[in-house]
Amino acid sequence: MYLTLIICFFAAILLTPVVKKLAFIIGATDQPNQRKVHQKIMPRLGGLAIYISFLIGVFILQPNDTYLISVLNLDGSIHLPILIGSLIIILTGAFDDVKEISPRIKLLGQIAAALVVVVVGDLRVEFINLPFGGQLDFGYFSIPITMVWIIGITNAINLIDGLDGLAAGVSTIALFTIAGMAYTMGNPYVMIMALILAVSTLGFLLYNFHPAKIFMGDTGALFLGYMIAVLSLLGFKGVTFVSLIIPVIILGVPISDTLFAIVRRLVNKQPLSAPDKSHLHHCLLRLGYSHRQTVVLIYAMSGIFGLAAFIFSQATLWGSTVIILTILIAVELFVEKIGLVGEDYRPLLNFIKGLKPINVKDKA
Repeated sequence: MYLTLIICFFAAILLTPVVKKLAFIIGATDQPNQRKVHQKIMPRLGGLAIYISFLIGVFILQPNDTYLISVLNLDGSIHLPILIGSLIIILTGAFDDVKEISPRIKLLGQIAAALVVVVVGDLRVEFINLPFGGQLDFGYFSIPITMVWIIGITNAINLIDGLDGLAAGVSTIALFTIAGMAYTMGNPYVMIMALILAVSTLGFLLYNFHPAKIFMGDTGALFLGYMIAVLSLLGFKGVTFVSLIIPVIILGVPISDTLFAIVRRLVNKQPLSAPDKSHLHHCLLRLGYSHRQTVVLIYAMSGIFGLAAFIFSQATLWGSTVIILTILIAVELFVEKIGLVGEDYRPLLNFIKGLKPINVKDKA
């Protein structure tokens, strides 16, 4: 197992320069414009190196480890649907990196990839036990709810892919967190798959950290988002409300950035698909942080969310409630402070300001 992880790490290191040359040959390049940070033409097919390194790890382990074979079957044969879905998402991202396909076609590719694991692999959340008793049965909504989760997380990772090394680093932190929690919960399949993908991404990150030599492109961002969505759902799809919250906390950075991007566009009466330069990394750059400082700061935020997820999973019901409330308040305050929604969006800060005691002298 350890040898396989080492092989995947070095495979990504060796494959990335090859993919970089391929990207220039087939025209998978990213042109600079007013909305982007980079100032020169960059190759953007880097996710292909992550994908091939990941496949190398999967195929090394599967035929030689009888224990792993039994784990991979999972009684529902989810492994093959995951690989088929990942191939669909890779092809979708690669076509976009080369030809820049329309958002509608890109969404169709994501829907197809999600359908494979949801329908063929039977991966869905059908019901949850509520914390204060009772059960919430999703019924026919279990399929669309699961689909929305997979597609939503896939696009959330894609949205934060705006700075050198940002999406790759955040994804790596999330994958190591998922692997660690899967180990504590006795889920070796999710742990192994997450670790293989994490070390493959880490090898690519050596070329992608600022100043980047290659971008992962939609090939990488969609693939990582898809795999993180599926593995988190597979690892924490237990029937308790708490197990449903854990992956949300782990992916706190991309989910928060996506949700507040939606809020920002609704407030400004813009289309939800409208691009802008007001994402989390853009706001931090405007505050004066350097490129590297911004990326490292967001890495730290991802690590904090990962730690919070571990604590949350071990806490009592009331302890979990306190953790959730603390996270929500802290996120809202941070969002208002950096202007993630807009400079005038400060409801909580204004409320706190209104609670300050009135000075008797000022009143007189």
